[in-house]
This record gives sequence, C-alpha cells and structure tokens, in this order.
Amino acid sequence: MSVRVGYFPQNNSLFVLRHLGILDKRLPDVEWVDLRGLDHGPRVDPTSALPSAHGDHLFDGGYDFIGTGSTPPVTAQAKGHDIVYVAVSGPRVENGRLVVPADSDVQDPAGLRGKRVALGHGSWQTTLLLLALDKAGLTWSDIVPVDSYGDAAERFLAREVDAWVGSYPDLTKVEQQARIRELIPTEGLFSHRSLWFTSRAFAAGRRPELAAIIEALHEADAWTAANPARAAEFFAADDSRPAAEWEHALRTRPWGLLPVDSDFVGEQQHAADLFYANGLIQQRVSVADAVSEEVNAITRALPR
Repeated sequence: MSVRVGYFPQNNSLFVLRHLGILDKRLPDVEWVDLRGLDHGPRVDPTSALPSAHGDHLFDGGYDFIGTGSTPPVTAQAKGHDIVYVAVSGPRVENGRLVVPADSDVQDPAGLRGKRVALGHGSWQTTLLLLALDKAGLTWSDIVPVDSYGDAAERFLAREVDAWVGSYPDLTKVEQQARIRELIPTEGLFSHRSLWFTSRAFAAGRRPELAAIIEALHEADAWTAANPARAAEFFAADDSRPAAEWEHALRTRPWGLLPVDSDFVGEQQHAADLFYANGLIQQRVSVADAVSEEVNAITRALPR
C-alpha cells in the first residue's frame, strides 16, 4: 500500500525531502502529492472563516501526511477531523514579521484599527496577526484582512494595503526596494514553528511508515542545515525568486524535528481560542487531544 506525502515549497523541510529522495529509498512506494495541484475550492471570506483544505485532504484521499504552519491543524480540528501532531520545528521568529512602510502613521498594532492588512489567510500569518491584535486590545473585526498569497509583496510596495504579515524570501525583495518597520517583535509574541500532522488512523495503523517519514525528514533537515546554498537551488528552480533570497531564508530558520511539548500546546490552544472568539472557526477545539505520546516517542528518539 502506497504512502501519500503532501508537499509544497512553504514547508521547506518536505520540499527538500522530496528532492533529495531519502524517503523514496526507505519507502519505495511513497507517492508525492504537490499541494498546489489539489483542489482548494473557492477562497473563504477572510473576515469570517478560515480555509480548511490542508486538513480536509488528509481525510478525502489527498494524502496521508502533511507539513504546514501553525494554523491548518487547528482549522482541521475545528472541522471535526481527528488529527495527530507528529512533530514541530524550533521557533522560526526570524522568518516572518508584521510590517508597515517606515513612514506609516501606524506606530503599533493598536494603530491597525480600520486598516487593510495583507496576509496569506489560513497560514501561520493569520495566527501572528490575531495574536498581535489581541495584545493591542483589538479583534479581527477591527481590521480589513486582505487575503493575498501570490502578490502580497507587490500590493505592499504599491501601498494598496497599510500593513503586511510578510515572510522570507518575499521580505527580502521588499527590503531591497523600500524602507519598512516592524510593528511588534515576533519573538515573545509567537514562536512561528513549522509542524507536521497526520490522521489518527494513519498514526495508529501505519506506525512503521510514519517512523520512516519522521526519520527521513530529520535527515533531510540536517542536510539542509549543512547545505543551505544547494537546498536554495531546489526552490529557485521552482519559482522566479533568486537562489540567494531563498538561501537567506533557509539560513535564518532552525532545522530538525522536535516532539510536541506543553509550551507548543499552550500557544496553539491560545490561538485556537482566539480563532473561536473572533468567529473564524465555529467549534471550540482541544489541541491536547491531537497529541500522541506514542508518536512523540518516535520524535524523541531521533539523533541530536
């Protein structure tokens, strides 16, 4: 029986693993599924909902295993999907920031009231922005979220939006063309971890295959940490951004898989509670319900 692994460039670890072929040697029947080729359906209204395709495809035959940012697994649980967190990365606080033009009259997150904020809605960017708003005493309805995946940097440079939750390598291009200012430090607000999750059925019924994926991912991460320039070439060949921009992004993030711990669960639960309170999900979730100590044991056993 084949194992389907979803991948896309936004999860750097899986994208590199796909190109290195490490997992293919351990699981010859692995099937790689490019998330960009799957049906994500119409975009949801960013003022009142979160997209759920990443979690949905774990349960509709799209794939068996996926890596994303922090938001999709919460959305999956809110849809009633029985997921299991597999592992998390270390904090990636240098990888993403909430920014405005340097000459903006917005001095802090409280100044975003009524402003247009660009973000990749449904990704980690939603979590970071909502945490910043909550700290400033604002709610999601106090801003105008602009769902912008492919052209957020261009909209920001054109002043079509007032602020942007940006990440590297896109931020590199903007920093080269304009002066920008960070509204609130990401560090201390949000750990911005990469993470991987699966269905409980796969975690329980396909444990050897899951262990092989975890071990291969960890090995690929170690390779990327040692070879960021070579890894950047994989990404540059996939899009129009220079390899140097990708290399900068890869050098400024942590590598390696970590078990899910109480700090991560607490941060995820806080975000999930805010999603519910702000009407972005319609069901309360318990993040701890998606943690498996048996799966955590596999990740803990990885070499450090």
